[in-house]
Amino acid sequence: MATGKAGPLTDEDKGRISDAVRAAERLTSAEIVPMLVARSGLYHDAQHRAGLALALMVLTGLLMSEAFWVPWGWHAANAAWLIVLTLMGYVIGSWLGTFDPVIRAVTSTERLRSKVQLRAERAFAQHSLFRTRDRTAVLLMVSLMERHVYVLPDSGIGPRITAAQWNEVVEAVVTRLKADDIAGGFCAGIERCGVLLALAYPASSNDNPDELSNRLVQEP
Repeated sequence: MATGKAGPLTDEDKGRISDAVRAAERLTSAEIVPMLVARSGLYHDAQHRAGLALALMVLTGLLMSEAFWVPWGWHAANAAWLIVLTLMGYVIGSWLGTFDPVIRAVTSTERLRSKVQLRAERAFAQHSLFRTRDRTAVLLMVSLMERHVYVLPDSGIGPRITAAQWNEVVEAVVTRLKADDIAGGFCAGIERCGVLLALAYPASSNDNPDELSNRLVQEP
């Protein structure tokens, strides 16, 4: 799910997110892990695409304006300038392809989403979120460069919570992210996630250990 822009988090913001996790987990036996990453992929091919796009635009522009810059006929020097300017267009386009807005413009939404999913699955394993007693951890990840939110439940979270309900969690986050409020987005998503988990996997009054950290996981 695409998101809006978002700024850096303060210690107070991180505290709010941790408090939201604690509050949600009091009602459920499941564990909620919020995660914020700067990007989920490198997208080196975006530089090549941006370079080719700008080179093609430069070449097309030069050929369409030939009447203005070749008034006395075609010469070998003209061909050399065509090649040089087109190559310059490629170099400049490749440089522009390192910036986030350009990467998003030349990369398909499906590929961005796939990168975010792979990053979430890798993070789930790297942070050993599968070690909960009943395999009921839920990763709520926001990837800033891709502007996507991804919810990844562990295998113990069965069909009691549907894909449509998980989308409600995503929508709760996205609504606040579009207003450039990362902390508010996480808190809203965690709250909604807690409601769903409390109904499907309610907490036991005498056996509800806090198995995973409540802190926000933040990575580049």
